Amino acid sequence: MKTIKLLLIGSFLFIGACSTLVLKPADFAWPVESVLSVDNNGKVDIKRYSINFDARELFLKETGDSLGYQNQQLRVIRNLNGYYFMVANNFRNVYVFNVDEGTFRLEKKIEISDKTGIQNPAFNQRPPFIELVYGVNDSSKINLTEKGISKEEVK
Repeated sequence: MKTIKLLLIGSFLFIGACSTLVLKPADFAWPVESVLSVDNNGKVDIKRYSINFDARELFLKETGDSLGYQNQQLRVIRNLNGYYFMVANNFRNVYVFNVDEGTFRLEKKIEISDKTGIQNPAFNQRPPFIELVYGVNDSSKINLTEKGISKEEVK
């Protein structure tokens, strides 16, 4: 009898140790965008959130210029689901990244302008969307999710 009790207790402890801990709901959104100057080595550093990464590949992909990051500012915001949205002046696309084992993994490239780069981009948190404002006098606004441009209105 004592052996059965010990086996049952051991089984419960083993099963309990194997279950996945889930903490929900969780909100990963940043309240405002971060505007980051890219240094001479292509690095950006978000001190407020203790994040830094090399942005050279992003600028190379967007501009085709290996030195396209110089004298640039990268705008970064994080949405409710934990995706990072990145854009810079003269980009034609917004890049959406997810975190994957110490790296940013591109999830989606959202085309905003097919001919010329966008001017004066800025992100705003508009749950459940990220609002991209751009153009002369902030004349254009679109709502984004990690899946792309949303036609839904902010509720």
